Amino acid sequence: MATIMDQQQKWLLKKFHTLCSRLGMTDDEKHALVESFGVESSKDIDNHDLMDLCHTLEMQLNPALKELDQQRRRTMAAIGSWLRLTGREDNASVIKGIACRATGYQDFNKIPADRLKNICYAFNQKMKDSKAVDSIAQEYLAMATAMKAQGTPAGKRMAN
Repeated sequence: MATIMDQQQKWLLKKFHTLCSRLGMTDDEKHALVESFGVESSKDIDNHDLMDLCHTLEMQLNPALKELDQQRRRTMAAIGSWLRLTGREDNASVIKGIACRATGYQDFNKIPADRLKNICYAFNQKMKDSKAVDSIAQEYLAMATAMKAQGTPAGKRMAN
């Protein structure tokens, strides 16, 4: 009886060869691709590398899938940047959880591209707003400190 890993490899190999055929790759091109992994046969590529390879081939085959993958990355980067700006934990599971809660989806990979764009935009705006507010607050504090050093009440001078 085949192990789960053997079954997975068999499925991945079939997927790999199907994708190569759908992309119109010649035997020489396939062989060169396999050799780039330092092996002679596609059967010798480990399952993780085979999954990554199939994912890359799928991206080439379907540009819409590539765009969706890029939008997922942009959204994760925007949420991660906001989390770092606010001093919070920013690992992938936290980021995906925030995106899911914000969109109402249970699975991050099921969120449509337009919703991902909205979330990305919202978190980028939050970052811009936060930076602008921090800048204004720093200017106010600097001016208040300078006026205090001169002996001028900060409230009177700032109101004018």
